[in-house]
Amino acid sequence: MSATPTGTPSARTAVSATAGPRTNAVRQGLRRGGTELWQIVTNGQDLLGNVIWLAGMLAPLWILRDNELDPGGMSVASFILPSVMSMSLAFHGLFSLAQQLVVERQDGTLLRLKALPHGMLSYLVGKMLLVAGTVITACTVVTVTGVFMLDEVSAADAGLWTTLAWLLPLSLLAVLPVGAVLGSLIETPRNMSLIMIPLFGLAALSGLFYPASRLPEALQHFAEVFPLYWIGLGARSALLPDSAAAAEIGQAWRHWETVGVLGAWALVGLLAAPAVLRRTARRESGSAVASRRERALRNPM
Repeated sequence: MSATPTGTPSARTAVSATAGPRTNAVRQGLRRGGTELWQIVTNGQDLLGNVIWLAGMLAPLWILRDNELDPGGMSVASFILPSVMSMSLAFHGLFSLAQQLVVERQDGTLLRLKALPHGMLSYLVGKMLLVAGTVITACTVVTVTGVFMLDEVSAADAGLWTTLAWLLPLSLLAVLPVGAVLGSLIETPRNMSLIMIPLFGLAALSGLFYPASRLPEALQHFAEVFPLYWIGLGARSALLPDSAAAAEIGQAWRHWETVGVLGAWALVGLLAAPAVLRRTARRESGSAVASRRERALRNPM
C-alpha cells in the first residue's frame, strides 16, 4: 500500500477533517464575528450609534480639559481619562455581550444554533470577537484623544502602549465570559437592570469614579475580588503619571497582581461560559421562544 503524499488535496482534506469540530466551530465563530464587525462599519445607523456613544464618553474630557485638580497640578480631564477607558472596557464589554445574548435568545437565534455541532462555542467566539473589536476601537480613540488633548498623556511614553497592549486583551478576556454567563441567566431585555444596577454599584466600590483607597478596608478587599477594580487600576497605571500611584491601595500600581486576578477571571470565565451557554441552549425550544415573544408583545415596556 502506497502512502499518500502530504501535499496532495486528499491529504489536506484529511488534515482538515482531523482538526476536529471544536476547531471548526472556533473558525466559524471568528468568521461570524468578523462579518458582524464589518456590518457595523458599513451600516450607517450602527456606525452613527457607536460614534454618538463615543462622543458622549469623550465630552467630559473636552469640557474639563482646562480645569486643574490643584494649582499647577494634573488636569481634571487627565484624572477622568482612565475612568472613561475603564467604563468602556467593563460596562460595554460585559453589558453589551449580555444584552446581545438576551435579545438573540428571545428571537430564536440560540434555538437555531442549538442544532449545529458546537454551535454555542461558535456563537460565543463570534460575539466575543464582535464586542472586543468595538471596545478596543473605543479604547484606542479614547487614548488618542488623550494624547492630542492633554499634556499629561504623551505618545512617546513607551509604558503607555506597553501597558495597554497587555491590559486591553486581558481585561476583555476577564469580562466577556462573565457577560455571556449573565446573559444566559436573563430571559428578557426588560430584566437587564438586574445587571446594570449592580454593575454601577460595583464600579463605585472599585474606584472607577474616585480612589478606592478612601473606602473602609473591608470594602477595599471586597472590590479587589472583582475584575473592575483591576481594570481601573491598570488603566490608571497606563494613563496617569507614576506619582498618582500614591493614591492607590498599597501606593503601587501592582501590575503582577492585576495580571494574576484578571487572568484567573479569564480562565474561570472561558471554562464556565461555554458550559452555561450549552445548558441554556438545551433548555431552548420552539414553545419557549414563542412564549417569550408573546409576553414581550403583551408587555412591551
